[in-house]
Amino acid sequence: MLLLIGFTTVSLLQAQKKYADAITVKTSKQHLDILAGKEFEGRGTGQKGGRLAEEYIAKHFKAYGLKPIGDATSYFQPVALRRSAYQVKQMKFGNTQLNYLNDFYVLGRNEMDVYQGDEIVFVGYGLQDVNYNEIKQMDLKGRIVMLYDEGEPVDQKGNSLLTGTPEKSEWTKNRFKRVQEINKLKPKLVIACSPSINPKSIRNMNALFGGSVALDKGEQVTPASSSGTDFVPVIHITEQVADGVLAQCNTSLAKFKALAALGVQESIILKTQIRTEMGHVNARFSDANVIGLLPGTDLKEEYIVVCGHYDHEGILADGTFFPGADDNGSGSTAVLELARSFAQAKREGKGPRRSILFMAFAAEERGLLGSKYYVENPLVPLEQTVACINIDMIGRIDDKHLNGNPNYIHPVGWDKLGKDLRTITEEVNNKYTQLELDTFYNDPQEPTRVYERSDHYNFALKNIPSLYFFSGTHPHYHTPEDTVDKIDFPTMVKREKLIFHTIWEIANRTDRPKME
Repeated sequence: MLLLIGFTTVSLLQAQKKYADAITVKTSKQHLDILAGKEFEGRGTGQKGGRLAEEYIAKHFKAYGLKPIGDATSYFQPVALRRSAYQVKQMKFGNTQLNYLNDFYVLGRNEMDVYQGDEIVFVGYGLQDVNYNEIKQMDLKGRIVMLYDEGEPVDQKGNSLLTGTPEKSEWTKNRFKRVQEINKLKPKLVIACSPSINPKSIRNMNALFGGSVALDKGEQVTPASSSGTDFVPVIHITEQVADGVLAQCNTSLAKFKALAALGVQESIILKTQIRTEMGHVNARFSDANVIGLLPGTDLKEEYIVVCGHYDHEGILADGTFFPGADDNGSGSTAVLELARSFAQAKREGKGPRRSILFMAFAAEERGLLGSKYYVENPLVPLEQTVACINIDMIGRIDDKHLNGNPNYIHPVGWDKLGKDLRTITEEVNNKYTQLELDTFYNDPQEPTRVYERSDHYNFALKNIPSLYFFSGTHPHYHTPEDTVDKIDFPTMVKREKLIFHTIWEIANRTDRPKME
């Protein structure tokens, strides 16, 4: 009998390693090349690329033999969403059609409306200081006003003409002051230019222009309001666009700044026709959580959630897309690889005792919305969900480890609701992967509050022990430069194997992780 037990134990250990080793650099890269590729357009919420990602993941869940759940015919759990976004249908200065999110962007609270006029009043820096007032006694009500929204005039010694010293005034220190003060004069539109506005900086603010997205609870969708204020839209343009307008009067920003250093300049009336149609638009739509079930054996009524969000920042109107190779193409890839390995184990008679729900969540970047919808509308009882293992960004080496040990992972939340997940992860890591388990982001005092910023957190709020695997941030986070060529695939696969071993242990031990 002892020989039989020993043989069985060795056999199970060999099986565990076999299926972990089925996760490879080649198979991981095949998935990530597609998910972060141009065709998937950054997998944006409510965009074509996001739907392609849903379909791709569901297709592979089916190929692996995972079971649909819910209505038993689909891998999709539709998530009802609503978006409030600022849209620009047209922006024309004279005969020039400007490109939204390339030549300009708009900050406004107005409903969709048409704005037009036959002239622009250029008010220089737009300063209303007691020592330098460019707008004194001017009537700007109902007019279109343009200003240079950067810095203030200085003399040849570098002293501000407002303060008389090298120290800049509050008009420069407070980034919003001059626009806010002009707004009090009730113009029709404000046009602001500065050197910080350029196509790259606009693209990097993509999340701002994607609008706000929320779960649709079925309430009446009403047009966006101005929240009781009269704040007019502010069109932020590049210096190149501003110079094009000023050229009509044979001047430029450079000439203006040189003259302004000598004293207050008179405003310039630019006979330029403007026509624009822009404002907030509300819309309902849906994306889907993608969910596949691998049934367990003797403990099949208990479930482990293995998840990672598939959405990212999507594509802009000018064709710029955010590949999101690390965030979170890497986590989506890991979910697919883990599903394939566990499904292979089940086919070969080595399946897990507990059932595993493999989930790819929608709309994480918009506020953890896909996972929030799931825990509010669970497809299996939450009280029978024993753990959530979340994978979000595991493909890079963060700044902290670039000059240190690259073989690491950040386990986050592993001891927030009990010690079992930490104990299991440490044991399997010592036995199989020997990664550095860096707990920096698990510290309750960690300033960026990473623990609360990914999908596991919604499960933790339901008192489900949750563990989030994370490799840290990097300079290309949420930029178009988060590309596949920067992924460290050998290290990513080591991390995937650690996650596999952790799930295997949770799935096959007799006791579920204890809540404390």
